Amino acid sequence: MRSVLLCLLLGWLPGCLIAQNFNIAFRSKMTFTGQNLANIWGYTAGGQEYALVGAQEGLIIVNITDPDNPQQLLQIPGPNSFWREIKTYSHYAYVVSEGGGAIQIVDLNNLPGTNLAYHSVDGGAGLTKGHALHIDEVKGYLYIYGSNLNAGRPQVYNLNTDPYNPSYVGHVSFTGYVHDGFVENDLLYAAHIYAGKFNVVNMANKTSPVLLGSQNTPGAFTHNTWKSGNTLFATDEVTNSYLTAYNVADPSNITELDRIQITPASGSIVHNTHILNDYAVTSWYKDGFAIIDGSRPGNLVQVGRYDTYPGGSGNGFEGCWGVYPYFPSGNIVASNIRALGTNNGELWVFTPTYVRGCFFEGTVTHSLTGAPLNGVKVEILVSGTADNTNALGQYKIGQAQGGSFTAKFSKIGFITQEHPVSLTNGVVVNLDVALQPIVLPVELVRFEVEQENNDAILSWETASETSNAGFEIQHSDTDGATWSRVGFVAARGDGVSPAFYTYRMPGLAPGTHYFRLRQTDLDGKYSFSPWRNLVLYGSEWRFDLWPNPAANHCMVRLRSPFPTVATLLLLSANLQPVCAPMQVEVDGETIFPLAIGDLPAGVYLVLAGGIGWEERILLLKR
Repeated sequence: MRSVLLCLLLGWLPGCLIAQNFNIAFRSKMTFTGQNLANIWGYTAGGQEYALVGAQEGLIIVNITDPDNPQQLLQIPGPNSFWREIKTYSHYAYVVSEGGGAIQIVDLNNLPGTNLAYHSVDGGAGLTKGHALHIDEVKGYLYIYGSNLNAGRPQVYNLNTDPYNPSYVGHVSFTGYVHDGFVENDLLYAAHIYAGKFNVVNMANKTSPVLLGSQNTPGAFTHNTWKSGNTLFATDEVTNSYLTAYNVADPSNITELDRIQITPASGSIVHNTHILNDYAVTSWYKDGFAIIDGSRPGNLVQVGRYDTYPGGSGNGFEGCWGVYPYFPSGNIVASNIRALGTNNGELWVFTPTYVRGCFFEGTVTHSLTGAPLNGVKVEILVSGTADNTNALGQYKIGQAQGGSFTAKFSKIGFITQEHPVSLTNGVVVNLDVALQPIVLPVELVRFEVEQENNDAILSWETASETSNAGFEIQHSDTDGATWSRVGFVAARGDGVSPAFYTYRMPGLAPGTHYFRLRQTDLDGKYSFSPWRNLVLYGSEWRFDLWPNPAANHCMVRLRSPFPTVATLLLLSANLQPVCAPMQVEVDGETIFPLAIGDLPAGVYLVLAGGIGWEERILLLKR
């Protein structure tokens, strides 16, 4: 899985910020009062460019030839609906809606005049509504999805004989509901939104289609598809969804190439994608829309972005419904469902600057064995672009901004490396890296502290030792921040592995005590062990916490000489509560888990108290 945080700004800023509005220039915006917008398409004739806008009350036609001064020409009335989809063939526009109206066909031949002929037909099959449509322009057939017929399966209509009066020729009977799809030269790529997959269907025989292949998509809610060469792009209309690229050269062996999010972990939802010259121009609801370079479909790179829904972000079906990038001028139109806080739909006009991504790819291996390393973090410093190597040790990342950068390669247990890289738009920079494992002089496998009367008994074990001088025992009885040396245990030095060590610290006062080991090499280098805590009580009360440090949860032990209720409180490093106080019934000894998996890494304070006593323990969250 690929997750890229692209921090490319109109100007470089310190640190890593989410990118907004780059490589796309705003030209104009039109507002339609009281009407939500749905999808959008375009039409060009006589040197004039028109936006065909699916609005709540019907098709709106806007002349956008002057992108800074769009002019609404007319609205073709249709059934009131929040869903409306448009496609064109020759000089006709085809419109469907879930609100009804069958197939509405508008003759655009008289544009820019407003006297346009239009009517609605059912194609001879009784169609009354549809969710989406697509036209196989090579073969001249109209496909309608999510209609009232055949449980929403794809319906096919012939446009060759009379495109103003299409005739029904067949449907796909063996597949379930299809939400949207792409058709090219009799090959249908059907998006089965509820089944979470797309099917590839040979439609050469419209009355007897043939299933060629099927592929599940990451979000299991496949919304739309669009093809470019042997690559199919698909979207999933769910929270934290991806635009995903697939190799469909062999429909019986479809393979995923890459997937991308433009705002990872935000909850944002991708909607529709269209491909132009290997660029995926994609609406992303509350994130506006983005341009993704798909020229290397195994390394998708965001190279343009514009937020058409400022003030809104994350999960939800608001913002940009669709984009249309196919005007000869290169301009793009986008439909906003409605402006934030209103019921007014918006048409946006933009001029994009298409740039290719700067690609950075390679393989990371183990320097001693040559084996590929999985899970190595590869990041381009400053820009924030990052990826992890896969099981083959491969990484593929990219960004829109060229220049000189530093690439960092890191993995726990290996020495981090940094390399200078020079990135150029449209150029693939390959860098293979061999990471060296960190060989520790001492491998500590166990460190424990136990109470014996008023003494602390420390014991630890090493799996192996090289050039070890010994262990300094350090103690803190305050806050775990101030430490003092209380003893030293020399290395055994006999080459025995494993090696066992003990140390006794006598005469401790009641309270919380912290211990750690400072292991020192013969050359003077040193490292610290994790700390351990021990609570000594003047009575039979007892409060313990282990393991410490901890990652996802730790165990709490409370002991009382009589039944009582203890209060447990978890505080941050600045002594602010991070959860509500917990009331725990203690009868003798009570042990229970403390869940800390959702907490950020850092230092916390755990307080426990009862009648006549209170204790605190520092907790290190990894």
